[in-house]
Amino acid sequence: MKYAKTAALVAGSVAAVGASAPAFAATVPTAPRMSLTTGVDELTATVPRIPDRAVNPLVDAAGETARTLREDGLVSRSAQTASGVADSAGSLLGGLPLGG
Repeated sequence: MKYAKTAALVAGSVAAVGASAPAFAATVPTAPRMSLTTGVDELTATVPRIPDRAVNPLVDAAGETARTLREDGLVSRSAQTASGVADSAGSLLGGLPLGG
């Protein structure tokens, strides 16, 4: 019983000392700033800029591919086929047919 009282006394005094001590953080010049926008700004400042002449052909190719697929009707045909397969599958619960 005495050990429990001693442990409680030590724990209480440690808690009291911890509560009375002011909390502070050291300012280190190399430490990252604790702000989301500041962190993003620091990351983007260190990333090399990609020139437009390298990016624009990729954007143009992606746009042309999207236009071709839309004009071709491939996307809508694929969606119709998937809907047809889902409709013909019937009611399933976890891959098992419902209602016998």
